[in-house]
Amino acid sequence: MSPDSMTPGSVRSAAEVNEQIRALWLRAGGSLSVQERTEYELLVIEWAEAIRDGIIEAA
Repeated sequence: MSPDSMTPGSVRSAAEVNEQIRALWLRAGGSLSVQERTEYELLVIEWAEAIRDGIIEAA
């Protein structure tokens, strides 16, 4: 997944995004390239938003 293909306000669940993060690390073999680091950072932001949205919904 390229960072350009990700849109703000994703509707994916935190679990889905977390799975993508895990897959990225597995593909990278534990050492991220510059491009993979950018993808990772965007995924972490998306994951945090999904977690926050879940907390807000639960409240």
